[in-house]
Amino acid sequence: MVLGERIDTAGLERRDAISTAPLSFSTDNGLVVVFRYGVVVLIGLDSKAEEQVLERILPRVQGVLSEREEERIQLALRDDQDEGVGADGVVRIGALAPDKLLVVADALAKSAALAQDERQVAKVFDTVEPWARQLAATGRSPGGRRDMIRLIGSALLVQHRLAERVAVREKPDILWDRPDLERLYARLEDEYELVERAETLARKLDLIGETVTVLTDLIDTRRALRLETIIVGLILAEIALTLIQMVRR
Repeated sequence: MVLGERIDTAGLERRDAISTAPLSFSTDNGLVVVFRYGVVVLIGLDSKAEEQVLERILPRVQGVLSEREEERIQLALRDDQDEGVGADGVVRIGALAPDKLLVVADALAKSAALAQDERQVAKVFDTVEPWARQLAATGRSPGGRRDMIRLIGSALLVQHRLAERVAVREKPDILWDRPDLERLYARLEDEYELVERAETLARKLDLIGETVTVLTDLIDTRRALRLETIIVGLILAEIALTLIQMVRR
């Protein structure tokens, strides 16, 4: 569940925490995993317990989202089946172990964060595409410079989140101590297409940046031409006044 831009975990530490990066702890026969880039994963909690956990975490959230991005999965704890995601979408992790749950939580958190970024980029595309079409049809740049600067800001925010906060390409820290879980993480990474989605987002951000830069340059060129026209007009007016004064003398 994506709650906001960032979560300050400094005041959420507990002595019985399972891990600190990400912060995870057990509660009500379930597991809570808090990621600093604004995502919380809740495993095995009922709706009432989820609300209690969120009430405690929300005051620590920076840039709270008005519309949360949520992803839900079903876990199966069976040792007689291979670990990974089945054709039915159920994630099988064999025996119930906190380390395995942390691996699942990491993949799920990255997937939810990417979904939030994909929605933001889609909104930017919905604005840029009509502008590009109007430019192709009329030869004139639509909108104003301020609107385009806002678009650039939105694209930069998504790019910053993707590169600095989520770090999709980085594997969870638990794999350093449990290399035997790399196979499970690799399967989850492939199932949610984490790397592919991150690369697609990066290409879209580059395209948005190039398109907005072109439109902004067109506006600057039009303004410069308008300014030059005004300057030429003032010069001609001054010459005309000078000639009129010379004729009168």
